[in-house]
Amino acid sequence: MEGTTRSIKLLGLLAALLLLLAACGDSGGGEGGDTEDAGDGGTEEAAGTEGGGDGELSGKIAVLLPDSASSDRWENDDRRFFEEAFAEAGLSPDDYIISNAEGDATTQQTQAEQAITNGATVLLLVNLDSGSGAAHSPKDAADLGIQIVYQDLALCDNLDIVQNMFLGREKTTSFGRLDETAMEQATLDTLKSLAVTTVQSVRQTVAALSGGQRQSVAVAKAVMWNSRVVVLDEPTAALGVAQTRQVLDLVKRLREQGLAVVLISHNLHDVFEVSDRITVLRLGQKVAELTTSETTQQEVVEQITAGQLSVVPGMDTEVVEA
Repeated sequence: MEGTTRSIKLLGLLAALLLLLAACGDSGGGEGGDTEDAGDGGTEEAAGTEGGGDGELSGKIAVLLPDSASSDRWENDDRRFFEEAFAEAGLSPDDYIISNAEGDATTQQTQAEQAITNGATVLLLVNLDSGSGAAHSPKDAADLGIQIVYQDLALCDNLDIVQNMFLGREKTTSFGRLDETAMEQATLDTLKSLAVTTVQSVRQTVAALSGGQRQSVAVAKAVMWNSRVVVLDEPTAALGVAQTRQVLDLVKRLREQGLAVVLISHNLHDVFEVSDRITVLRLGQKVAELTTSETTQQEVVEQITAGQLSVVPGMDTEVVEA
């Protein structure tokens, strides 16, 4: 929920900036908004669908929530977060309108078109999935496209690569037998897409693989299931130079394929080679968020060892002064 709140605050600040730019520019209304994809939507008075004509919402922000029958968190939580974000950005309730079409994409599309026609800047909060964005278990996270490769890799040494890739998700034929051919081909295709060429056979047992090969199999297993985000926990720990190079190249290929990669590592050389942004944690708290191209290893080390804490762990009421 903290990540959702932060994202919505950023959207609120962006909306305030758009509103400011609109006020400084042509105030004629008409085509004031940018639209990003339409998702599912919500109830209430539609943004600009009732009352007045062109220009009625000129200079205002229209937020269209993607509420759906399977999730009401947009109305219960996101509306409040948007209101708080707008308030922090110095906007009053008169500067924006929040609408909800309750899962009806057609209604939300109408809301967006009417709001744009009436001069509003439109923010469409798009639903990536039909259900809630909340994950309460590893299975929920996997269903949302979030896969984790643990430091111990969570592979079975006595099984071969194909069996590990499909463990718990085996494909079967119409007769209920394991479809070994389909699983083997899917494994080969996934490894090929990641340019993993060091594995001699997908029927090798994991016990016979090197550390770098095992890491490659664990990552391939993670991305096989339509992943959007892959979290790698210390992927280069205890690996040699050649195997570390293999894993870092794999991380770069994941990024090139459009996947978001979260790399958890204590090795700053690895972090700086493959990352775009660096988040520093100290005693369980985020103390810095840096752009890799604009920082140095020395600055990151300083944040790790002496980053400013908001509270002392175990003493929530005692705030550390800056």
